Amino acid sequence: MAITQAPLPTPAPTPGEQESHAPGDKEMTLLEHLEELRGRLVAMALALVVGVAISIIPIPTLNSLTGYLFDLIVNEAKVNGVTIIATRPGESFFTYLQVALVVGAAIAMPMIIYQILAFVSPALYANEKKYLYIAVPGVFVSFICGVLFCYYLTLPFATRFLAGFMAGTIEPFWSAANYVDFVATFLFWVGVMFELPIIMFFLSKLGVVSHQRMAKFRKYALVLAFVIGAAITPTPDPINQTIISLPIYFLFELGVILARFA
Repeated sequence: MAITQAPLPTPAPTPGEQESHAPGDKEMTLLEHLEELRGRLVAMALALVVGVAISIIPIPTLNSLTGYLFDLIVNEAKVNGVTIIATRPGESFFTYLQVALVVGAAIAMPMIIYQILAFVSPALYANEKKYLYIAVPGVFVSFICGVLFCYYLTLPFATRFLAGFMAGTIEPFWSAANYVDFVATFLFWVGVMFELPIIMFFLSKLGVVSHQRMAKFRKYALVLAFVIGAAITPTPDPINQTIISLPIYFLFELGVILARFA
């Protein structure tokens, strides 16, 4: 007679394991994931459309949010001796729409972040979800601080240098589209760099990397900061590169300090 062995009982989950998963988590098929992703993308696209619509609505004394930002960008160039011109039909209109898209994305950012978190949160543990939702406001605020730092401190130096280079030989007449691309790219990457301390803190909090390993990377961080500064700075002069590179290194050091308290 064959002897069968009864299956071993499954151990009951510990309280820590019970709390590691959010209530209601369930397995989803690939098709269900794709359908949810499509719905999230549609919601983000609608939020962006609404944000753009809000950005071009006339506001008393400001014309509109897009018009206000457009005037700030153009006046920044004029202050530094640059004349912004349209070199092809429709350039002014499409450049205005480009600025409206940027402003609309900023307005829609809370909804966009929410949709992203709602999509990835089922794959995270409960404690990871908590850290993720705490990190989002910090990352957003850090990005805004980086944009303001670049606009008020670095961008004027860069514009003045580019406008003054060979000024006696070449008159600085810049196309609107190229100048807006230049400003938007510069502001974006400096804003991204200012998110470094918050990202380092939460990577340490989640156990991805320890502050000891971050500290060992210090001897390479200064060189890498100047490499990144040279890459994102639109001018070759050492002054602008230093203005960008030193804050990047200080942000790394701040991230190491914050990681110690993670």
